[in-house]
Amino acid sequence: MERKATAVWQGGLKDGNGTLTTESKVLSNTPYSYSTRFEASPGTNPEELLGAAHAGCFTMALSAQLAELGIKSERIETKTTITFEKLDTGFTITRSHLDVSVRAPGAERAKFEQGAEKARTGCPMSKVLRAEISMDARLVD
Repeated sequence: MERKATAVWQGGLKDGNGTLTTESKVLSNTPYSYSTRFEASPGTNPEELLGAAHAGCFTMALSAQLAELGIKSERIETKTTITFEKLDTGFTITRSHLDVSVRAPGAERAKFEQGAEKARTGCPMSKVLRAEISMDARLVD
């Protein structure tokens, strides 16, 4: 299975702007810029999208883990905070924090914690920053 997305950027870092498009067209020429990424201007940015992806992936993984443990969840809400810092080596995503709230009447706490930990370490987005990153790069006229 593969999923695709496209980013197009025009201009310099601070005076330029770009768009993001996903294969599904959920994002279709969605604008982003320096000010939406590094300042407080309204709009999206890669870190926000990574946070949404991590929250969505983890929440599905947790639902599956709980079901395997015999826990039926009525509702799972995950809020993700992506920490993006400027280090000596440059801007770096240093952390993704998951804040999870689960409604599962009658759930056994130890089983719940076991499922949550397995989802935290096992969801594909949790693993992504340790993944191989391949690239094809070319100059075009």
